[in-house]
Amino acid sequence: MNEARGTVHIAVYDTLADWEPGHAIAELSRRGFTVRAVGASLAPVTTVGGLRILPDLTLDELRPADSALLILPGADGWLAGDELAPFAAAARRFLDAGVPVAAICGATVGLAREGLLDDRDHTGAAAEVLAISGYAGGAHYREADAVTDRDVITAGPTDQVAFGREILARLGALEPTVLDAWFRLYEHSDASAYPIVAAAG
Repeated sequence: MNEARGTVHIAVYDTLADWEPGHAIAELSRRGFTVRAVGASLAPVTTVGGLRILPDLTLDELRPADSALLILPGADGWLAGDELAPFAAAARRFLDAGVPVAAICGATVGLAREGLLDDRDHTGAAAEVLAISGYAGGAHYREADAVTDRDVITAGPTDQVAFGREILARLGALEPTVLDAWFRLYEHSDASAYPIVAAAG
């Protein structure tokens, strides 16, 4: 059993894309991190896959000082209006406090609307999708599976393994050689990487 290494918070809301944070939160939990779900309220939320999640705490209770990282998964609400804007505002508070934020798929649009990608390299579903936010950071968009710049991790909806890779790297959850093998195993089905990952526990 790994020694406790801190708490990672994951935002949860209706239509959350189940697959996007899965690799990251599973590996973090296996590596000694506590993963806690944060909702707008304590009411259950239903993912796009139909799973019901009960938040551990509310957004009003969330404090950057209590967290190692905030994960914002994609969901329909990110593109449908301002429903999830409070979660983007929480991301700003985290970054102001020096605590990293990881956003994938539609959540990158939320960060863009909040102005958090205006001067940071980033990626997302596509440049055209982020442009709907009206943000000023288009010149910083990168065609990449995932990007980390000054405590902000971004990824597109088909790059959940790369998203996990960047999160695990930022938190030092795996040694670099193990992380490289982990990515090769889960992204490319590279069987030669399995013994390295298995030996790491």
